[in-house]
Amino acid sequence: MRGAVNGTAGTTDGDDGPVRVVIADDERLVRMGLRVVIDAEPDLTVVGEAADGAEVVPLVRELRPDVVLMDVRMPGIDGIRATEQLVGGMADPPRIMVVTTFEHDDHVYDALRAGAAGFLLKRASAEEMVQAVRLVARGDSLLFPAAVRDLALRHAPAGRRAPAQGPVGRLTEREGQVLRLMAAGLNNGEIAGRLVVSQETVKTHVGSVLAKLGARDRTQAVIAAYESGFVLPG
Repeated sequence: MRGAVNGTAGTTDGDDGPVRVVIADDERLVRMGLRVVIDAEPDLTVVGEAADGAEVVPLVRELRPDVVLMDVRMPGIDGIRATEQLVGGMADPPRIMVVTTFEHDDHVYDALRAGAAGFLLKRASAEEMVQAVRLVARGDSLLFPAAVRDLALRHAPAGRRAPAQGPVGRLTEREGQVLRLMAAGLNNGEIAGRLVVSQETVKTHVGSVLAKLGARDRTQAVIAAYESGFVLPG
């Protein structure tokens, strides 16, 4: 696996070779198309393929990729269950990106809650696909923040901002500011500029936010922020 920053798998500050990718999709043509796009990039490489969730779990445990492109709808074990098994059953699981047809599908949200770091639409362009893989592998920004926000808000309680309770209540004022900026889709550099601090300081705050919320990555932290009412739209 590639290096990790602040305990988050799949993120790295160094160059440990190309990002290793496993593709899981029950449609052979989809797998072929994704492989062609990814293998065309010098910093990305496909190391394995699986036709369903039952195949991808042991394959990932064997190959230890950095990123898994996971079809959310597959026969047998679907992408949601496979994501749960990987995130819950591995000490250092890969970053999982759901590949889907519809961005507002509740199955996508379930996969994000299960531990997926983001999602990618099957109709995305080749450039969007490779940039999404790089972003998920790097882990310092939220993939498609507006779409993640819309999904989270559909499942969040309506009303005014809730008082800081539970894990969110343990955040310091600065950590709360960082979480709100994360939810707005800002990356570490942008957060540093907004708060007039160094990127290393932002990384420290992000790591503390994830630890206090029990979140594996930014996506889970942002979902928790919206679902708790700590962050509201607007």
